[in-house]
Amino acid sequence: MIPTGAYKRSIASFLAPVADLMADPTVSEIMINGPNEIWVERSGQLCRTDCAFSCPEALYAALKNIAQFAGRYLGDDLPILEAYLPDGSRIEAVLAPIAENGPVVAIRRFSKSTLTVERLVAVGSLTLQAANWLSNAVEQKLSIVVSGGTGSGKTSLLGALSSFVGDNERIVVIEDTREVQLQKSHVIYLETRSADEQGRGRVTTRDLLRATLRLRPDRIVVGEVRGAEALDLIQAMTSGHGGSMTTAHASSPQGALRRIETMALMDDTDLPLSALRAQVAAAVDLVVQVCRDRSGRRRVCEIASVQGLSEGGTYLTQRVFLTTTDGQLTQADTGDS
Repeated sequence: MIPTGAYKRSIASFLAPVADLMADPTVSEIMINGPNEIWVERSGQLCRTDCAFSCPEALYAALKNIAQFAGRYLGDDLPILEAYLPDGSRIEAVLAPIAENGPVVAIRRFSKSTLTVERLVAVGSLTLQAANWLSNAVEQKLSIVVSGGTGSGKTSLLGALSSFVGDNERIVVIEDTREVQLQKSHVIYLETRSADEQGRGRVTTRDLLRATLRLRPDRIVVGEVRGAEALDLIQAMTSGHGGSMTTAHASSPQGALRRIETMALMDDTDLPLSALRAQVAAAVDLVVQVCRDRSGRRRVCEIASVQGLSEGGTYLTQRVFLTTTDGQLTQADTGDS
């Protein structure tokens, strides 16, 4: 087995063309569209750099080295890599010919300092009134889905909300790659694993969810629901694990509930749609919608409580906070949406 230190030095050497970008604290994402086209995101804005790899083979060699470090297989038969670098940055890569200009790579970098609710309030991403309301919701063990688009700050908010969890509670976190930073002491982190080149050893989110139920969790946090494991999570939420949290890609609270429903339908259990919707409506208490405004600032733009199902079987939500026309997050009047 190659020592971790040797891997770190090797990866640093292979990624030398983007070393300055990796060291820049203002860079939140590095996007490599082939060896000669490299972009970065700073404060929500994209700009092209003059950095470049010498050739496609040099970039491919870097990715193979990273895959080895992460214990993942990368090759023609498995051309997608999802892993993290020694510094904690998340990397997603797709090889040619799947990616026409490949290899194509995105490196998501995370702040070295833990994002707190106080910080979110200070930068205007969340109002103090909404923060206090969310604090009470977490303490009351409401199950929460943080919804938003790619790069909208879902995972960061999830970590910040964890500060409201009681110190005497045991939290189990399940992720594909380690991103969630919970601000509590009694946390168990579990991570999925891809199959090796022989197709062996795969550990899925569903596997970990089922194992978690026997690890005596007070709360379950799933970094992101992406597939049939959504059914296992909502069943856990409705069977004594209130206060659990997850994230989902959606553009509205209603959309988040429908997306969870769609993912749960990927399960091979022959569950009627009406019964599934009833479970989703009973499992999720609150949807916190996050977005990026035109300036690139990530912020909470809506908080909605789930009120069950209508007579026609559609999800009923009630806006608790919403963004007004002047861009302010304001407590809403009661009324279903």
